[in-house]
Amino acid sequence: MSTSSSSIKTSTILLASAGALVTGFIAYAFYFDHKRRSDPGFRKALKRESRREARAAKEQAEAQGAQQKQLIRDAVDQAREEGFPTEIEDKETYFMQEVGRGEALCQDGRPIITIRFSSLWSDISCTDSQRVEAAICFYKALKVYPQPRDLISIYDKTVPKPVIDVLAEMIALDPTISVSMSGAGSGSGAGSDRGIDD
Repeated sequence: MSTSSSSIKTSTILLASAGALVTGFIAYAFYFDHKRRSDPGFRKALKRESRREARAAKEQAEAQGAQQKQLIRDAVDQAREEGFPTEIEDKETYFMQEVGRGEALCQDGRPIITIRFSSLWSDISCTDSQRVEAAICFYKALKVYPQPRDLISIYDKTVPKPVIDVLAEMIALDPTISVSMSGAGSGSGAGSDRGIDD
């Protein structure tokens, strides 16, 4: 019988020891938390670190924004240097080629809407990848489309917002694209088959 009473005592001692250790650890955690919260030096250091991280994140975002703006500017300049077709058939082919490239760069497998240019059709769907490349393709298609305002409204409905934002910056850099109300009727009447640059 003395064997079972000593094993009970041993297990009781082990349980009591484990309970005391857990209680001591919890008490230390509460003490440390209280000390951390009430120590003004620690709180100041925490605020300084938070401000430092926020400042670094802001600087990084500004640098990325400037880099993206330069990339957009370079892409628009390169597109202008390459030039745009002037013949209607060439414009239709160029439009379909550029819209096709744009959709390939943003393809995620879900067709959203169909765009019509003369007798040619195209489905557009996108993901967020390769925004600038996709936007330059849509920009080039816009440059040869006879009614840029109409195409922009289609893009607003079909192209993802990140690509539209890049495209909007490209349009802002190009004074030859008129998106104002006064230019809405400029494509009708004689010469309605002409593009923006004609």
